[in-house]
Amino acid sequence: MKIAIIGAGCAGLTTARHLRDFGHDVTVFEKVHDVGGVWSTTRLYPGVSTQNGKDTYHLSDFPMPKHYPEWPSGQQVQAYLNTYADQFGLKPLIRLSTPVTHAAQGADGRWTVTFQPAGQAEQTDSFDFLTICNGIFSAPAIPDFAGAEAFKSAGGTICHSSEFLDLEQARGKHVVVIGYGKSSCDVAVGLVDSAASMTVVARELIWKMPKKLAGVLNYKYLFLTRMGEALFPYIRLQGVEKFLHGAGRPVRNSMLGSVQSVITKQLKLKQRGALPRGSFERIARSTVSLVTDGFFDLVEKGRITIKRDTAIDQLVVEGGRRFALLKTGEKIPADIVICGTGWRQEVPFLDAALQARIMDDRGNFRLYRCILPTGVRNLAFNGYNSSFFSPLSAEMGALWIAAHLGGALDLPSERAQLEATDARLRWMEDRTEGKHARGTNIIPFSMHQVDELLEDMGLSIGPMQRFMEWQMPVKPGAYARVARDLHRRLDSAEGKPAMA
Repeated sequence: MKIAIIGAGCAGLTTARHLRDFGHDVTVFEKVHDVGGVWSTTRLYPGVSTQNGKDTYHLSDFPMPKHYPEWPSGQQVQAYLNTYADQFGLKPLIRLSTPVTHAAQGADGRWTVTFQPAGQAEQTDSFDFLTICNGIFSAPAIPDFAGAEAFKSAGGTICHSSEFLDLEQARGKHVVVIGYGKSSCDVAVGLVDSAASMTVVARELIWKMPKKLAGVLNYKYLFLTRMGEALFPYIRLQGVEKFLHGAGRPVRNSMLGSVQSVITKQLKLKQRGALPRGSFERIARSTVSLVTDGFFDLVEKGRITIKRDTAIDQLVVEGGRRFALLKTGEKIPADIVICGTGWRQEVPFLDAALQARIMDDRGNFRLYRCILPTGVRNLAFNGYNSSFFSPLSAEMGALWIAAHLGGALDLPSERAQLEATDARLRWMEDRTEGKHARGTNIIPFSMHQVDELLEDMGLSIGPMQRFMEWQMPVKPGAYARVARDLHRRLDSAEGKPAMA
C-alpha cells in the first residue's frame, strides 16, 4: 500500500519505520528543514529540556545515548531522533522543507496530496492511505492583546515561547512571559541572565512537581509507574484501582496529601507567594509540570517576579516606553512578550467538510483510540495522544495502525466505536475542566491507553512486566517485543517466514 505520512516528529518517524517494515511504500512530508517535530531546531527555545528522564523517554529498541544527562536538552533529543532516522534508513523516505498544503480524498478512497518543496511550485501525488502525524503542538496559540499593533510598531516583540530561539535578543530588555507551564518557566530561567527584568504573568498557578521529592526521591517512582497512574480515577476502574477509589480512598488521599505537603515545604510555596489554589490532585487535570531548575530560587532572589491570578489587559506605549497593563491595574515594563500559552491542534490541509466529519460539535477530534476517525476510510492519526511516554505511545500507535492495515485488529462496530469515543471525550472534558487539548490529552493515563492498543492487537507484555511497572517506572525497552510479535502474527497469516 502506498502511504503518505504528514510530519517527521516522533510519531511520524516511528510510523514510517514500522509501516515500511510491514511492506508498505511510505513517503513522509515535513514542513521544516529537519526531523524532530516539537524537538526540531526551529522550536528549541532557551532552556528547553525533557520532562522525563532519558530512561523513560525513548523508542523501545533505541535507547538514548549513555552520555546524555538524566534530563536531556531539546538539542540532544533532536539529535537522538535524527540518529534514529539514520539508523533505521528513514531519511530516503522523508521530504524535508516540504509542507503539505492540501490533502483531498476521492470517491475511491484514495488521497491526492498537494505539497510544495522549498523554492518550487506545488506538486501532487496519489496515495492509498494517509496518516496524520503533525502533532498536537501543531500551531502556536498567541492571545490577541489589545494594543498589540501599536506595541509592535514601537519596537515591541510578541511571540510564542517556541519561536524565541535567541537569548541575545533579550539582552537588556524587559521580558514578560505569559503562562506558568514548563515552557514558560524554562524560558524565564533561560533568559533571566540576559534580560533587564523578568516577569511571569499567570492567570492561574498550577502545582509543580520537583524532579526529586525532598531532594532525594526521583519523581518517576511516584508518577511514571502504574501505581502513580492509578492514583487518579480512569474512565473505567479495574482491580487495584477500584480499591484505591473505593474502600481504599483514604489511603490514596493520604498519599497525595503527603506529596502535597512535602512539595509545599520543599519549594517554599507559601513563603514565595506561589502556593496554587486547590489540592495537589489537580496536577493531573491536564499535565504534570516539572519544576524548572533554579526557577523558585530566582523568584526568592527577586530576579523573577510572578504576577499571579491575573492576565494582560492591554499593551501600551507611553513616552517611547513599552508596558503591559495587567487586569489588576498594575503596569509593568514590557519590551518582549513571550507567550507560553499552549497550542492549537489543527489540520488546515483537510477540507472543511472532512474536518467536520472527524470532529464533534465542540471541536474535539473524534478519534477512536486517539487514532481512527471512525467512518472515514484510509485515514489515521498518530501522536494525537499527549502522553508521559510520548515516544512509546507513538510507537504503539504506529503498530496499531500496521495491525489495522493488516486486518489484525479486533474492533467493535462503528456505532460502538463512536459511542466509546464520545463517552471518552465527555469524560476528558469534565476531568480536565476543559483543558483536554480538543480531546488529544490523555495524561496521566498513558499506560492505560497503551494497554488498550495492545488489547486490540491481541498482544501483551506479560503479567510479570505489568506487575513490575506497578512498582517501578515504565521502561520502553520492555515493549520492543510488540513489533516482533505483530510481525510473527501478520507474517504467519500471509505465509511469510516469521521475523526473528
